[in-house]
Amino acid sequence: MTSRPVLAHTREELAGLLADARRSGLRVAFVPTMGALHEGHASLVRTARAVTDGPVVVSIFVNPMQFSPTEDLDRYPRTLEADLEVCAAEGVDIVFAPSVEEMYPGGFSHDSVHDGVTVAPGALATILDGESRPGHFDGVLTVVAKLFGLVRPDVAVFGEKDYQQLTLVRRMVRDLCMGIEIIGAETVREPDGLALSSRNRYLDAEQRGTAALLSKALRAAQERATYGVPAARWAAMSVLNVAPGLELDYLALTSPELGEAPETGEGRILVAARVGSTRLIDNMPIVFERSVPLAGTALAGSTTT
Repeated sequence: MTSRPVLAHTREELAGLLADARRSGLRVAFVPTMGALHEGHASLVRTARAVTDGPVVVSIFVNPMQFSPTEDLDRYPRTLEADLEVCAAEGVDIVFAPSVEEMYPGGFSHDSVHDGVTVAPGALATILDGESRPGHFDGVLTVVAKLFGLVRPDVAVFGEKDYQQLTLVRRMVRDLCMGIEIIGAETVREPDGLALSSRNRYLDAEQRGTAALLSKALRAAQERATYGVPAARWAAMSVLNVAPGLELDYLALTSPELGEAPETGEGRILVAARVGSTRLIDNMPIVFERSVPLAGTALAGSTTT
């Protein structure tokens, strides 16, 4: 029988559980999550376990600072007991599940004039998801910085599904000299290609079929990328434009660092859309080989980047 991880709710409990590892010089691996764990999270834990013989720590905290007042904070699933079972099955040593008061003892506010110290994520946080969700990445990087300070990991694992988040975390660690190795793990998908997400549970059967078209659009772009950026964009939009009940937020073709897409070489294609009331994101790597005119590639690009 797999043993359950030790559960810590406070900073003091977490510090005590990690004290022996720190004294012994063991490598601490960390996987931050908001709970509602699924196979995608389990794959992150397996990646963390593979890079350390020391403790693997998973945090479970629904961070209110990264939700705007109009977003689905109260709706976000809280499934701690089920999450602990997932962690036990993957050999997690410590689960840190703090309260909001524990993480924000001075309180927090979406008001820019509040007196708490937060992380300013820079210009990269104003595009893509940052444009659609102003202030979101301020909350993400602030809580990740807090968790890094509490866990003090040697390595932390994030999923590539949240690619802009992963890119910003890497930049924060680099720019603030945190000395933590950041590993990006590949997106885990359903058999039909839909990226695993805690929000998928909000989709009904019809919406589920529509949501799967996001990954289909990205794969279509990958196939057409041999003809250049415009052709890749056209291929993706050809799928998205006929998706029933899908409201596109953005489709973006970029460099791997989320800058301008190169004419040739490696890049990234990212999409965000609302299916019903559920907002979903996805992305894939893409390789542009050459720019060749392709009939029908001209599109009105008001919803694309």
